[in-house]
Amino acid sequence: MNKYATTILNAERCNVCPRNCNVNRTTTVGFCGAPNIAVVSKIMVHNYEEPIISNIFEDKPTTGKKGCGAIFFSGCNLKCLYCQNYEISNSCSGTKFTSKELANEIKKLEAQNVACIDLVTPTHFVKQIIEALNIYKPKIPIVYNTSGYEKVETIKALEGYVDIFLFDFKYTSKVIAKEYSMAQNYPEICKNALLEAKKLIKNDVFEGRLLKKGIIIRHLLLPNNAKEGIEILDFIYSNLGKDSIVSLMNQYVPMGKAPHHPVLKNKTKKLEYKLLVSHAKKLDMPNVFIQDEESASSYYTPDFSSLY
Repeated sequence: MNKYATTILNAERCNVCPRNCNVNRTTTVGFCGAPNIAVVSKIMVHNYEEPIISNIFEDKPTTGKKGCGAIFFSGCNLKCLYCQNYEISNSCSGTKFTSKELANEIKKLEAQNVACIDLVTPTHFVKQIIEALNIYKPKIPIVYNTSGYEKVETIKALEGYVDIFLFDFKYTSKVIAKEYSMAQNYPEICKNALLEAKKLIKNDVFEGRLLKKGIIIRHLLLPNNAKEGIEILDFIYSNLGKDSIVSLMNQYVPMGKAPHHPVLKNKTKKLEYKLLVSHAKKLDMPNVFIQDEESASSYYTPDFSSLY
């Protein structure tokens, strides 16, 4: 266990994310609304993540482990108006798990022959996740599925625990980041966290077609926001390399508070997504996932009405 993980485990007050709430979560809560115990909304085999971690490919059948063993945590350190999992991210209601119980859930998912353990919105429960992985570390990859709003020190703390960083990269504009996610400093925070993750995992490691260790960067195209996506691709190309694995997501659906927002209430335009894909091709980035327009459907949002 590295010194950054030890610091998080021993801290009486929570400063695990860029909000730096400095609260004692045994008696109160900070911005994310989370107590000092993991709260989970859904545990499931999830088949709709990127194929290189789910082992579900459209072009030809695959054998072996399939799907992601997903654990969806409640609460979030961002408050995105359009969150696709809004019903669980904007409250911290759900089932509470001790770290020992969380370790057992990871073990049970692994036994279902999944390709990885997918920790969704994990940032505010890093302490509990580290505790759980100290109890049981599965033989399949641990995927840290994050909004990208991460402290460098927290990324460092995850060395030896996380195999794959699945990063959202949402914005380059401070103004948009503040309006859409209440996080004006998101662009620089996300860039620094990504650069730190790259220091920890310098090269993507594959076993066949499956990613075993590496970084995937997601960008969800928002309405009237192709410019941001182009700037994000430029940053990735210049700072992380042209071979970076990027997922350009065309699945935006107005959810949460988005239907009442003058811009976010709209769907994205075909031309906007074509501009992103075209720019990735212009940069000659070979490892870019693209999505069909049919992906923009609430069908792919899990049913959070029950834990399992």
